[in-house]
Amino acid sequence: MPVQRIRGFTLIEIMITVAILAIVASVALPSYRAYIERSRLPAALDALNAVAAKMEQVFQDRNDGTYGPGPGCNITLGQPQDFDLTCTPAGANFIARATGTGRMLGYTYRVDQSGARATEAHPKGLNLNCWTTKGGTACDH
Repeated sequence: MPVQRIRGFTLIEIMITVAILAIVASVALPSYRAYIERSRLPAALDALNAVAAKMEQVFQDRNDGTYGPGPGCNITLGQPQDFDLTCTPAGANFIARATGTGRMLGYTYRVDQSGARATEAHPKGLNLNCWTTKGGTACDH
């Protein structure tokens, strides 16, 4: 009687495959997480642009050279996912901020009455001259 050979994978082959998958995952997952975080930023930045536009309308409608009395901006603020929007008028000035919450904790963006934009907090570094989604000195908008 001929001996039948059992076909399949050896333990070594399976262990090598698992090791290769672990290495690929360790490289891919941080990049994927960064991509997901960056994908949540445009909604917050768009909301800040909308606040700035609404505040300019308030300024024009009031016709007294101010953005109105505080403590809030007296406009409806959209609330993008994972961000809190705040707006503070001060006479002829205002500052609107989008501050990250939950998964976006550590991100803060600002816009003021002159349209000046700043990244006040970012896990990879801040930039007080513009908005940056990747962190550091590179400006996105």
